[in-house]
Amino acid sequence: MQSWTLWLIIAAVLGAAELTIGTFDLLLLAVGGLAAAGAAGLGLGIGLQLLAFAVTAGAMITLVRPVARRHLTAHPQLRTGVAALIGREAVVLSTVGREPGRVKIGGEEWSARSYDPDLLIPAGTTVDVFAIEGATALVHPREDPWPN
Repeated sequence: MQSWTLWLIIAAVLGAAELTIGTFDLLLLAVGGLAAAGAAGLGLGIGLQLLAFAVTAGAMITLVRPVARRHLTAHPQLRTGVAALIGREAVVLSTVGREPGRVKIGGEEWSARSYDPDLLIPAGTTVDVFAIEGATALVHPREDPWPN
């Protein structure tokens, strides 16, 4: 049996074992086996084949593994609580300006102030929530995205 086929078998076994275990580590070693199979295919000796396997596997484990682990274990940023209200649409229930008024955000009433203190927002206006300060929403009127 030629050495390159032996390296391909080793890489396939490591790849199949990775499918059952799912740790991502054996896949990196399988790539090292493919590199050794390439070295054997070029006619290099067993010492250089082992060196190609060791260098490639070592580089994969030290360089690729940390990046892959970070991406595999990263959790999506989920906004909860009052942070989830920022960017939501609200309807003004009582006039909002420098002095607090009331808005309805997602079915709940909140006290609100205008994000721009010089702006007076009448009742019935659709606004966007820009920030939350304590129990007060800072809002700004929704602008027409296509002005005439």
